[in-house]
Amino acid sequence: MVKRVFNFVYQEVRGLHQAAYILALFAFGSQILAIVRDRLLAHTFGAGAELDLYYAAFRIPDLLFVLFASVLSIYVLLPFVNRYTEKDTSAAGAEVLSQVFTLFLYVYVLVAVLLAFFAPWYVPHVFPGFEGEYESLVLLLRILLLQPLLLGLSSLCGVVTQMNHRFILYALSPLLYNIGIIVGIIFLYPIFGLVGLVIGVVLGALGHLLIQVPFVIKSKYSFSVSTRIHWSLIGKILSVSVPRAFTLSINQLVLLVFIGMASAMAAGSVSVFQFAFNLQSVPLAIIGMSYSVAAFPTLSYLHAKSDQVGFNTQLLTALRHIIFWSLPVIGLVLVLRAQIVRVLLGSGEFDWSDTRLTAAMLAIFVVSLLAQAILLLLIRAFYAGGRTVLPLIVSLLSGIVSIWMAFGLRAMYINDPSIQASLNELLRLSDVQGAEVLVLAFAFMFGQFVQLIILLAVSTRVFGVSYWPLAKLFGQSLLASLAGAVSAYVTLAFVVDGINQETFIGIMMQGVSAGVMGLIAIMLVYLATGSSEIIEVYRSFRARIFNTDVIAPQ
Repeated sequence: MVKRVFNFVYQEVRGLHQAAYILALFAFGSQILAIVRDRLLAHTFGAGAELDLYYAAFRIPDLLFVLFASVLSIYVLLPFVNRYTEKDTSAAGAEVLSQVFTLFLYVYVLVAVLLAFFAPWYVPHVFPGFEGEYESLVLLLRILLLQPLLLGLSSLCGVVTQMNHRFILYALSPLLYNIGIIVGIIFLYPIFGLVGLVIGVVLGALGHLLIQVPFVIKSKYSFSVSTRIHWSLIGKILSVSVPRAFTLSINQLVLLVFIGMASAMAAGSVSVFQFAFNLQSVPLAIIGMSYSVAAFPTLSYLHAKSDQVGFNTQLLTALRHIIFWSLPVIGLVLVLRAQIVRVLLGSGEFDWSDTRLTAAMLAIFVVSLLAQAILLLLIRAFYAGGRTVLPLIVSLLSGIVSIWMAFGLRAMYINDPSIQASLNELLRLSDVQGAEVLVLAFAFMFGQFVQLIILLAVSTRVFGVSYWPLAKLFGQSLLASLAGAVSAYVTLAFVVDGINQETFIGIMMQGVSAGVMGLIAIMLVYLATGSSEIIEVYRSFRARIFNTDVIAPQ
């Protein structure tokens, strides 16, 4: 039994759809744990000041992680490892990883120490709404600075596991991360308070790293601390990774600004923003991240072979399936948002007002789900094609637009009572306090669409790809989304009207019944319109995705 589990975890997985579904399956498991984590947080704290403090403490460590992880990622390092391996031996490829590992340790420790030391000075400026709580926030931040170190090392290990197509092993790490946080909530918080909560985060990050270490040690690409830095190699890596680091950090900077703004709003605004953002990240991780991660190695390989036709075909294939899944999900979430939030988060201190505000926030976020999922793929396509500066410029522009929109919309909301009334009526929040935070979700959504439109236009010129073949599928998916949303809404309004909606079981039955009817309508529309994607999905599952070592790369 143990041997079978070991073989399953360490097996090699090839093929776009097989790898994508493996990643999606584990992403689903990870997101389930993330939902359990958030439910425990909501139950314990509600959308209140204490949880606001906890979420705010993550922002700077998360930004730091993104900056460093960009240098440590497979998207940057894989071409260098392959190049040095082909030129010399696998030992030369391992030396590339050792060089990056050594530099990361030295630089990160220095930066983290400086950030920890100067935290009492900059924290009040970044989070102006936490007056009187700055000492606690600084302590939480200092502990969380361990997280980027551990996750950064795990990201470097992930280069080895992904390049060896060990997608199952790679996908297990996030599960352990969330388990660590859950342990912190259940066992450590009652003893140590918020400090115990962040210790759980650090334990989760440690598990994220340790699960990959045995394979990396036995791999021919095992790395260690180098006694001498090869600055010419490091310079080449940084020339590629720095634009990517800034590209990814822009989104984190936008979120940092948004959380800083939310800290000055009503108590619980940070928590509502984070809860809704986490919920919309569930389908994003399952759909967008799975396909973009699975497609990248093949896109990189096809670009290296100068096979532009194959590159574009692979890109369009992944895009087709992202559209196929994303649009129906948007329709269902918009209709079932209140049931989703109430079932997943609604217990303990998380009351009905928190539910309604978070559901409204989720509805705004999920509108941009398709844009976010496509952006994950397009940005990786640019990286695979050796174009790292273009995504940086576009991300910077969209980030500026998002922040400008956030300040502008907030000023309009505060100064114009008619806008407040219209927004509250639209989202059914007339008697709910704290709706001001919704302007941040609108600003984020607008920025994502700006970025998507520009990158789609640029990619047609850079790669010579045409997106017109996706028009039919987009129409089919839009129709399926509409049918699913209408079916779910009708079910909510009529079929389950007699269910007691004051209990957890009643709300869950209502949501599940409506969701099932919506899914049936979606599948019927796809079948009626002759969707080729639904046939591909069926064939991929028939291929027994857990036994994929004999399946040729697609």
